[in-house]
Amino acid sequence: MNSPDINVEDFQSAVDFLSNLENVDSEKISIIGICGWGGMALQTACIDTRIKVTIASTMYDMSRVSGNGYFDSENNEEARYKQRVAINKQRTEDFKTGEYKLGGGVVDPLPEDSPQFVKDYHAYYKTPRGYHKRSLNSNGGWCVTAGTSLMNTRLLYYSNEIRNAVMIVHGDKAHSYYFGKDAYDNMINKSKYTANKEFLSIEGASHCDLYDQKDIIPFDKIEKFIRNNI
Repeated sequence: MNSPDINVEDFQSAVDFLSNLENVDSEKISIIGICGWGGMALQTACIDTRIKVTIASTMYDMSRVSGNGYFDSENNEEARYKQRVAINKQRTEDFKTGEYKLGGGVVDPLPEDSPQFVKDYHAYYKTPRGYHKRSLNSNGGWCVTAGTSLMNTRLLYYSNEIRNAVMIVHGDKAHSYYFGKDAYDNMINKSKYTANKEFLSIEGASHCDLYDQKDIIPFDKIEKFIRNNI
């Protein structure tokens, strides 16, 4: 399962812990989130003023994709209703059988006509590059009903009130690029706090490139941004 509340609480609990270590300057705490947790890191920055710098890399807005589908292709009442019916039917079945049905793991074997982003996920999650026996994406996936609350949640609502520094990093060839770009635009829209915000577009980079490709991830620019803002 997943939960936006729990995901945000994980970040905040880490800040609680770090803030009470003698060898940590509590005024210089930064966080980084990748993929879905990039969006959750930004959501945490909306509410936790102790976080001085937030880096959201190759981020997903999980509430948007859960409620609207990819590229907002199912952003209508009928599509959402059908999804609710299917999910709630599955909840009943899960309780009856005593097992949670899984779905959403990376497809394997990979069909030849798969979209490029599915091929990118396969190249990461299904190979030694990113495979782990406990990884949900590498194996059976999340529970089919896992994202129910996200369908009726909207993250980042007050992101234009974030006063501390934020950098959003996204590859311009990523299928998820619109999440990062729109999140940045929303963050600075009607905001007084734009000087310490940056959107860094990485030319030619796909979504998964920013997971682990050390020659593509802009470590130097990320470090400079953090140091300049703490």
